[in-house]
Amino acid sequence: MSQITLARLLEMKGHDVYSIAPGASVLEAIQKMSERGVGALVVMEGETLAGIISERDYTRKVILQGRASRDTRVEEIMTSEVVTASPELTLEQAMRLVSERRVRHLPVTKDGKVIGVISIGDMVKTLISLQKETIEQLTHYIGGGYMA
Repeated sequence: MSQITLARLLEMKGHDVYSIAPGASVLEAIQKMSERGVGALVVMEGETLAGIISERDYTRKVILQGRASRDTRVEEIMTSEVVTASPELTLEQAMRLVSERRVRHLPVTKDGKVIGVISIGDMVKTLISLQKETIEQLTHYIGGGYMA
């Protein structure tokens, strides 16, 4: 696997960070996720990472418990112990981290600030792209072959 870092991955996918305040309603969070086409939002108090809210949190902590999205605040259901990563982490290390910690979204932080969010989908897409590139290079190398 390539030694691509999360910093490089963010350069390729973008540094957009979709966030919401802890006091916002869960309905607002779900609407924002839907509008942005993402499965999670970082929960920010000013510039400080307070947590993360995902579709999984919504399903397990609102729907299954019969709560109302409009009346439940983000801070009531968010995950406050957020697994984060450094931009220097390699793709392989990040994949191991999300697998071991059983998370799907990994906020990337630098100097205490969230500089991007990498999803497991972003990682898999990048890995497939890298493997495709390697296969093409090997095919070209083999196809060029040696002349006897």
